[in-house]
Order: sequence, then C-alpha cells, then structure tokens
Amino acid sequence: MNRLKKITTLAILLTVSLFYGQKSQQDWDKIKALKVAFITEQLSLTSQEAQSFWPLYNEYEASRYALRRKEHNQIRDKIKDASNLSEKAASELLDQYLSFEEEEEELDKIFLKKAAKIISAKKSLLLIRSEEEFKRQLIRRYHQKKGDGKGR
Repeated sequence: MNRLKKITTLAILLTVSLFYGQKSQQDWDKIKALKVAFITEQLSLTSQEAQSFWPLYNEYEASRYALRRKEHNQIRDKIKDASNLSEKAASELLDQYLSFEEEEEELDKIFLKKAAKIISAKKSLLLIRSEEEFKRQLIRRYHQKKGDGKGR
C-alpha cells in the first residue's frame, strides 16, 4: 500500500509539474470540474451523498496540497543537494521526510474513514480506484496532446 501511495504521489507530482507552467487557472478549474464529474459518475453519488461528500473531499484535497507544498518547500530542494549533506544533516532530513509521509498517510486514513461513513466503504474503495483512473486518463491525454505516442 505504501508503495502504491508513493507511485500515486509521484504520478500526481508528475501531472502537476507537466501542467504547472502551461496551464492557466481556467485550465486547472476545467480539470477539477472534469475530476468532480468523473468521480461523481464513477461512484454513482446521489445528490444527498454528493452534498455531504464534496465539502469533505475538497477539504481533504486542500490539506494534502498544503502538506505537499510544505514538504516541497522544506525538503525537496535539500534532497536535490543530498550528496553535499553531512550524514547528520541527511539523517535529519530523512526523518523529516518520513514524518511528512506519515502525516500524509494519517490524513488519508482519516479522510477514508470519514468518507466511508458518508458514501459507504464500497464507494470509498471505488473512489480510490476512480482517482487512479482519472490520473491515468489525464496523463494519457497529455501525452496524446504532446504527440509523443505514449497515449496508452
């Protein structure tokens, strides 16, 4: 599960970095709207479920984004220069990195437990699958637009 989470995080970061300099806020809003529509359809959310679920999901996404920004600002730039760190500094940085990983995992656990109470455990599992599928489709469309032939 932890490896899957790291792959997911890498995919998200890759997607964000691919689109970061090229997309305006309007494009981000369009992607978010497509994601909401995709997840709503995949989960077959009722209007009552959607009304309770989306504020929780949006809060979760905002918390994850803030955590990733914090991690990036405090760790990622230092990791790039890891070969020049002392062993003590590297150990401290590694501990800090692991702390962020644990914090993200705890955030995921809390969200999924809350979501399961709103939309059911089955739909929570479908949510995990739907988010992965949306990311795959987004990356596939990006590659197709770039014309690099990797649109699998």
